[in-house]
Amino acid sequence: MMKFGILGSGSWGTALAKILTDNGQTIYWWNRSASAIEQFKLRGHNPQYLQSARFNTTQLQLTTNASDVVSNSDVIVIAIPSSFAVETLSALPKNIFEGKKIVSAIKGILPQNNLLLNDYLMREFNVDLQNYFAVMGPCHAEEVARERLSYLTFSGTDKETATTIAGYFKTTYINTVINKDIYGVQYAAILKNIYSVGSGIAHGLEYGDNFLSVLIANSADEMAGFLRKAGIINAEVGYLETNENVRTNYAASVYLGDLLVTCYSLFSRNRTFGNMIGKGYTVQAAQLEMNMVAEGYNASKCMHLINEHIGAPMVIADTVFNILWNGQNAAGSFKQLEKHLV
Repeated sequence: MMKFGILGSGSWGTALAKILTDNGQTIYWWNRSASAIEQFKLRGHNPQYLQSARFNTTQLQLTTNASDVVSNSDVIVIAIPSSFAVETLSALPKNIFEGKKIVSAIKGILPQNNLLLNDYLMREFNVDLQNYFAVMGPCHAEEVARERLSYLTFSGTDKETATTIAGYFKTTYINTVINKDIYGVQYAAILKNIYSVGSGIAHGLEYGDNFLSVLIANSADEMAGFLRKAGIINAEVGYLETNENVRTNYAASVYLGDLLVTCYSLFSRNRTFGNMIGKGYTVQAAQLEMNMVAEGYNASKCMHLINEHIGAPMVIADTVFNILWNGQNAAGSFKQLEKHLV
């Protein structure tokens, strides 16, 4: 029997906690706010996120001490927004993850150093890739709270352990899929957030459904092109290298499915963020208005820098990057983008 701990108490962390506790698990769960923990114990739900998800609090060991969560767990689910992950993890002892399995629920890249979480954990905590797994969608937290059927993909180089971990998350409303493309699924999750911002910008600019379908279809092709060209990570040189032997079905749910739901769904914070940019909000105003993290914002810059080494054609991602980071006019940029779509 594996013991689970969760670092992160936002919407996605709360959804994953609900799945585990619905399966009868008692979990250790870190929340940075002591007052939020007290309200959680009193009300039986997260007072800040996904309030419709109800919990039996006897199944929760809530704490503000992240080290306690890691020490008391066999499997640590990291569901901290990518922008804040380094701040939390860097305070932990360097040997704390020895003998642990790590499940990344981060759908972004660490912006401080343009690293995936597994590469950061290897560099700072000596966590071997064999002990690292990623859980990806398509799966919106809001639909998990409503117990609407969703699919989770568990990816890792150790397929047997990935299957075991996935079993703890399989419920009447969650189906699980196993995948070994640990780098591909993470980069796909990063890219789909960028493309979701782009679809939101298009909506804010009052493009219609016909254009949006073309934009998303081209985004799917662009994503697949990057993943094919990138291949695998070379840790020594710090960027991706090509591997022509990789053959992956990029129409699978963890790639195309997650892209579609993130671009179309009203639950998508990246789409919402992009919609505000398209309507004329500044980046700062949109961030303040949302009061939530849109992973696609930082991801657009990180992926632009990474792709300088890869050289994949990325006209859509570059358009989003230039609007968000270089102040290019959204309407003019999309007018130019129209010429490149097929």
